[in-house]
Amino acid sequence: MGASPAPDAAGLGRARAAGFLVPSMVLILLFLVVPAAWTIYLGVTNYRLTGLAAANPEIVGLDNYTRALTDERFRTSLLLTLQFVLGSAVIGQAGLGFAIAFALRDRRGPLRRVVEAFILLSWILPSSVVAFLWIALLDRDAGTLNALLGTPGMAWLLDHPMLSIIIFNTWRGTAFSMMLYAAALENVPRSHLETARLAGASTWQQLRDVVFPRIRGHVLTNLLLISLWTFNDFTPFLITAGGPEQRSEVLAVYVYKVALSGGELGFGAAISFIMLLINLVIALVYLRTLGRRKEAP
Repeated sequence: MGASPAPDAAGLGRARAAGFLVPSMVLILLFLVVPAAWTIYLGVTNYRLTGLAAANPEIVGLDNYTRALTDERFRTSLLLTLQFVLGSAVIGQAGLGFAIAFALRDRRGPLRRVVEAFILLSWILPSSVVAFLWIALLDRDAGTLNALLGTPGMAWLLDHPMLSIIIFNTWRGTAFSMMLYAAALENVPRSHLETARLAGASTWQQLRDVVFPRIRGHVLTNLLLISLWTFNDFTPFLITAGGPEQRSEVLAVYVYKVALSGGELGFGAAISFIMLLINLVIALVYLRTLGRRKEAP
């Protein structure tokens, strides 16, 4: 019978070990717990940026939540946000990231490095810089896209605002999915793919029967992360500012307009808390699916 592991393998003692945890716990408390508690408190008040409600806010209970759930503008923003997540994260970033990683899996040399460098560049550039580049690309009068397509005067940001920000976010965020899938594909034995190829399996059959069963955990982890990031993404504001006529007003932009532009911090906090609950639901769905996959034989 083996010896049980030592309760203090590092030999630090409880007091010194706790000392190492204190800085991180303080940071978590200051930047996560306190803001979350403050948001919950604001959500049940009529707190405003200016006026009497700023000096003496009153408790209004669940009025802000009732107002949000019955607000047509909130429901429209929620639907646009789900459309944004589905189009740019689940289909765009995950699909394109996997396609690039799979296409480059057997390539070595400068071509792969150049392609990966350009894709990573779009991810690491500041959001304000990327937004400026895309506004220049899609400009109605002097835009690069209209010049390439021969469609002068085409107002992409006005006529197709959601499509524009979906393509923009797909282009900007594909790098993360590509890197994660590239690492996952390294765990797929090349001999298995070669055997399937010699057996006459098509590319789709190789993906379905050999590749996806081995990387499904990576796929779900990637979908979880990019879905949450996209759901809370504020970058579309830099492209369309939620317009025209609120046709691209995702929830993050809606909260900004309500809480800061409109001064209704209490109402904005209630919407933020609803967004947190939706994030939790999304995370639980993915984690439950991932757990079922691990339990499957």
